[in-house]
Amino acid sequence: MTAQTDNEQTQIKADRHKERQQKLKQGVDAKIAAAQEEKGILLVLTGNGKGKSTSGFGTVARAVGHGKKAAVVQFIKGTWECGERNLLEGAGVAFHVMGTGFTWETQDKEKDTAAALLAWEVAEQLLQDESIDCVMLDELTYMVSYHYLDVERVLTALRNRPPMQHVIITGRACHRAIIELADTVSEVQPLKHAFEAGIKAQQGFDY
Repeated sequence: MTAQTDNEQTQIKADRHKERQQKLKQGVDAKIAAAQEEKGILLVLTGNGKGKSTSGFGTVARAVGHGKKAAVVQFIKGTWECGERNLLEGAGVAFHVMGTGFTWETQDKEKDTAAALLAWEVAEQLLQDESIDCVMLDELTYMVSYHYLDVERVLTALRNRPPMQHVIITGRACHRAIIELADTVSEVQPLKHAFEAGIKAQQGFDY
């Protein structure tokens, strides 16, 4: 009798689980059916946590894997070796690196502003090129927050890009106007970071 009751309870739980999953599937299917518009997506990856650029490069790799054409502009990354760049350049992704390093290294606002403008001019060209399916603007947010680039100039280029071109913007403290324009925004928040425990950045993992 007890065994039969246990079996009945197990079946009841299984039926309830199936019912919940069916309702979940119906909701997902309805959203998929409603999402029929195709357009270029503006993705912002911001927040203080680690992994924003890495996530962006993953999306670039996905695009390339589907035969799409992609390009990357790296702001403030400097001239040191970048594992993602090594890999993606070999897959035909064009990289344009600002090359002055972080602003606390140069401590020269005039030089940084000039370098940012040169890099942004390249970005504007990419944002007008219909042959480029995906553009990644790595660490662009700093250029706006440090006032090296005018936010309205950035917004104009983003708004006027080819309709099907995807754009990925990474960096901390993204300007609220860019966030409002974006289609998708993900905020990466830190819980722990090895650097804060005195562990140095390591090749093949951190860069």
